[in-house]
Amino acid sequence: MSPRGVAVPDARERLFAAAERVVTQGGPGALTSRAVTDEADCSKGLLHAHFPGGLDEFVAELVLDRFARTAALAAELPARAGQDTVTANLTAVASALLDSAGPALAAVALTRPGAALRFRDAMAAGAPGFAAVQESVAAYLRAERRAGRVAGELDPEAVALALVGTVHHLLMTTWSSADPDPREQIGRLIPALTGSGRPRAES
Repeated sequence: MSPRGVAVPDARERLFAAAERVVTQGGPGALTSRAVTDEADCSKGLLHAHFPGGLDEFVAELVLDRFARTAALAAELPARAGQDTVTANLTAVASALLDSAGPALAAVALTRPGAALRFRDAMAAGAPGFAAVQESVAAYLRAERRAGRVAGELDPEAVALALVGTVHHLLMTTWSSADPDPREQIGRLIPALTGSGRPRAES
């Protein structure tokens, strides 16, 4: 364990990664300040030293950090127009968004009013999140439409809204192992939205 008073390199990311492991192993109810610092193998005061607002601030910052990473990844999507397949490119971004906080971490934020309020305030102030990803997906689809890789009548903005809105829904509602795998659902949704991979009608 890191001794008291000794600086911990990359403390925020160390605590964030520890929190993700705690929630993955024990579910949303397992996330406590002590569980995070025990998992991170650091002093009990490290979390509060970096997050004076306590666990609510920590949870909100964790989710915001993961969404920001995904928004940055999505921002690179338009440059991938013409590469790989449309389905593969969109699936990569949708999967990254699902993994950015995960259903369980989203559940933690929802069940902690203080964290949810901090998250909503940050989104309202312009923190990168679902809207930024949606804009990147729409820009990518416009580029693919110009390249002729999706149908000319495809509506990029509507498809982006449907895809990102579905991922948002899955993040907010898919919390337990009894729920359908969200990645399988996304795998069926993307071809349906883009008109690719349609199964042949049975004779």
